[in-house]
Amino acid sequence: MKRLNPLVFVLFLMLSQYVKSQVREVTELTTGWKFQKDGSSLAFQKDFDDSDWESITVPHDWAIYGPFDKEIDKQSVAIVQNGEKVASEKTGRTGALPYTGEAWYRTEFTLPNFNKDKKVLIAFDGVMSQPKVFVNGKKVGEWNYGYSYFYFDITEYISSTEKNTLAVNVSNMGLSSRWYPGAGIYRNVKIVLKDKESIAHWGTFVTTPFITPDLAKVNIRTKVSGSNLQMRTKIVDSSGVVVATDVAKLSFGNEFEQNIAVANPNLWSPETPYLYTAISQLYSGNILKDEVITRFGIREIKYESKIGFSLNGKVRKFKGVCLHHDLGPLGTAVNKAALRRQLRILKDMGVNAVRSSHNMPSIEQLELCDEMGLMFLAESFDEWAKPKVENGYHRFFDADVEKDIVNLVQATRNHPSIVMWSSGNEVPDQWGSEGAKRAKWLQDIFHREDPTRPVTVGMDQVKATMESGFGALLDIPGLNYRVHLYEEAYEKFPQGMILGSETASTVSSRGIYKFPVVQGKMKQYNDYQSSSYDLEFCDWSNLPDDDFILQDDKPWVIGEFVWTGFDYLGEPTPYDEKWPSRSSYFGISDLAGLPKDRFYLYRSRWNTKDETLHILPHWNWEGREGETTPVFVYTNYDSAELFLNGKSLGIQKKNASTPQSRYRLMWMDVIYEPGTLKVVAYDANGDAVAQKEVRTSGKPYKLVFDSNRRTLKANGKDLAFVTVSAVDKNGIPCPTATNQLSFKVKGEGTYRAACNGDATSLELFHLPSMKLFSGKLVVLVQSTKEMGEIELVVRGKGLKSTKINLVSKE
Repeated sequence: MKRLNPLVFVLFLMLSQYVKSQVREVTELTTGWKFQKDGSSLAFQKDFDDSDWESITVPHDWAIYGPFDKEIDKQSVAIVQNGEKVASEKTGRTGALPYTGEAWYRTEFTLPNFNKDKKVLIAFDGVMSQPKVFVNGKKVGEWNYGYSYFYFDITEYISSTEKNTLAVNVSNMGLSSRWYPGAGIYRNVKIVLKDKESIAHWGTFVTTPFITPDLAKVNIRTKVSGSNLQMRTKIVDSSGVVVATDVAKLSFGNEFEQNIAVANPNLWSPETPYLYTAISQLYSGNILKDEVITRFGIREIKYESKIGFSLNGKVRKFKGVCLHHDLGPLGTAVNKAALRRQLRILKDMGVNAVRSSHNMPSIEQLELCDEMGLMFLAESFDEWAKPKVENGYHRFFDADVEKDIVNLVQATRNHPSIVMWSSGNEVPDQWGSEGAKRAKWLQDIFHREDPTRPVTVGMDQVKATMESGFGALLDIPGLNYRVHLYEEAYEKFPQGMILGSETASTVSSRGIYKFPVVQGKMKQYNDYQSSSYDLEFCDWSNLPDDDFILQDDKPWVIGEFVWTGFDYLGEPTPYDEKWPSRSSYFGISDLAGLPKDRFYLYRSRWNTKDETLHILPHWNWEGREGETTPVFVYTNYDSAELFLNGKSLGIQKKNASTPQSRYRLMWMDVIYEPGTLKVVAYDANGDAVAQKEVRTSGKPYKLVFDSNRRTLKANGKDLAFVTVSAVDKNGIPCPTATNQLSFKVKGEGTYRAACNGDATSLELFHLPSMKLFSGKLVVLVQSTKEMGEIELVVRGKGLKSTKINLVSKE
C-alpha cells in the first residue's frame, strides 16, 4: 500500500481535479440567471432581451417569497387518506404560496474547450415542474416529474466560439400536490464537458458483495462509450491511503467489471460513517480520456424473516423520521448548510434513518447522510396510475414511471446511506389485482437496476393489500399507521417482518399547552394551535407510545419512520379547513427547526449515549393559580422526583399500566403556583444523578442569541441559524413572549430569512421583521463571497437590543 500524509493527499486530490479538468469539465450554473414569472413565449430565443428580468441565483424557489393567500390552490376535496368521505374547502393544503403558473429562467455559459471530439451534457437535479429546456434557441428536451434527476445530450447545439444561451420554461398546475411543492429550478444545474470516449453519466455502480474483517470485495461496474479502452481504478481511504488498484483491459459490451480486494476494511455505519473513494480513469492507450470520482462505503445489509434488519452483521431497528423536501423559510431551494443543520438536530435526537417522503431526495441530502451516518429510505412517488389529486403524477405514470425509477436508482445507488427503496406511498392502486401487478412491475424495475437493496411501499389500506396480494409480493411490507393491524399483517404476509414506514402523526405547536390534559383526536382550538402535551393525533394515526410498544416488544417489527422530523409547508392537519393555518403541526421540531417537547420524548428512547431530562410545560401561567396543571418529564431515567418551590410532589416511576406511563413520567395533579419547578432524576440504584429546573419569568427585558455556528464559508450560500430568545431581567426565558422584532445584517453577510415556527403566521420569511412565537424565532444569516466580519443586530420595542458577531472565511 502507498501511504500519503494529509498534505500530500490534499495535493493528490488537487492533482486529480486538475487531470479531471483536462478530460472532464463540470460547471455548476449557479449565478448569472435571469427570471421572469409568466413572461414572453419567445423567451426561448437566443437573442431574447431579458435585461429587465429579475437577477437570481439557482437553486431558486420563486413561490417562497409569497404572499400567503388563502385563494391560492384552494382545494375542495375529500382527503381519502384521512378517512374523509365528504369534500370540504382546504385553504392551506399546499402552503397558500404562489407556486402555480408559468415562468422562464435564462442564463449564458461558455465552453472554450469544446471541439468535435467532445460531448456536452446538461444535468438537472430537479425542476418543479414540467421543464422545457432550450439551448441557443433550440429545444433539447423536456421532463415531467418535478422530483426527478434528468440530463440531455446537448452536443449538437453548442458553440465553442461564443456564449451559449440556456432557457428553461417551467409550468406548475394547481391541484397537483398534497403539500407545498415549491416552484422553479430548486436544485442544481450542471454542464458536463467530456470526451466522446468517456464514462457514461451515472455509469459507475459500486457494490460490496463480500465482507469479512480481513477483506472486502469491491465490485465496480462502469459503462463507457468507445472501443479499445482500458479502465484504471484506485481506491483511496479517508485518511489518504491508496488501498487498492486495478486495471481492466477487457470490457463486456460497453461495460467494464472490476473486482477489487480491500484489506482490513473500515465499515460504514451510523456510528462510523467511513467513506472510501474510487477514482475511475478511462484510457485509450496512454491517453487519459475520462475520470470519475465516486465516494462509497463498505457495508452489508440483510433483511431476514423473524430476525429483521441487520447492518454489518448486527441486528438493529430503524429509528427514523420522514422528511418533506422543503427547508422551511428557504422553501424548496436546496441548501447544504440548511440540510446539515437538520441532520445534526436529528442525530442529536438519536435518529439513525431518514425517509424521503414522498419523493426522490436531493443529492446533497444523500451526500450528508453518507458523511454523517444516517441510513436512508429513498422514496419515489406519491401517486401511480390512480389519482390522489386532479393534476398529480398519475398523468405521467404510464409514459414516465420506468425512466423516472431508472434515473433515481442510477443517480443515487452508490450512496451507502441508502438501504431500501420505496416505490410509492399510500397509492390508491392498493386495491385489486391490477394494483398488485403494478407493484410487482415497479419492484422488478428497481431490482433490475439495483439487485442489492429491497423495495417497500407505504401501505395504508392494509386489509385491501392482504386480499389482493399487493402486500405479500413486496420485499418489505411497510405499514403506514394501522398499529392495530401489525399482528394480523405479520401473520398473513410471508416476509416475516413489518416496517413502520410511517408512524405516529402526533400534532403539536411548540410551547403551546391546552387544558384539560386529555388525549384528543383531530382536536381543534380557537387559536388554531395544538397542545404540546403530545396527546393529540389524527383520525388515522396514534400517539408515539403506541409505536414504541411495537418496536420494543415485537422483534419482527424492524423499525419506524415517524411523521415527521420537522414541520413542513402545507398540510395543516387538523386545521386543513381553518385559515390562516398554512403549515404542518406534525413535526418533532417546528418549521424553524426548534425542538418541540416531543423531540425529547423520542430522544429519551433513541439517544442512548447522552442524558435526556426535559420538563413540560413552561411555568408562566398567570390566571391559572390554584388550577390543575399537569407536569410531564421526558427522560432516559426510569424514575424522578418533582419539586414545586422546594416542596416534593412525589416520585414517579415508569411502569406498564398505560402506554404513556411506560415512557413518560407524569404528575397529573399539580396545582399551579408561580415559582420554580424542579425535577431530580434517579438511576437504577435510587441515586440522584441529574436535575432540571423551569422557572416563572418576569416580563421580557432583552434578547439572547444562540447560533448553530460562528464561522461561515465565504461562498455566497453558507448559512448560520441564529436562535433569538426573549429573557427577563434575571435571564429567565420568557416562554409566552410575542414581541415584534426587526433584523439587520452588516458586513460580509446578508439577511436571508426568519422563521418562528407558528403555523398560522402570514409574515413573509424574507422580510427583516417577525414576531416571536412562544418566546423564540430563528434568523438565517447568509455569507457573501467575500471574507470578513458579519454582524447581526436584532431590535424589539421595549427590549434591550442585541447583536452577535460572525465571521466568513475561505
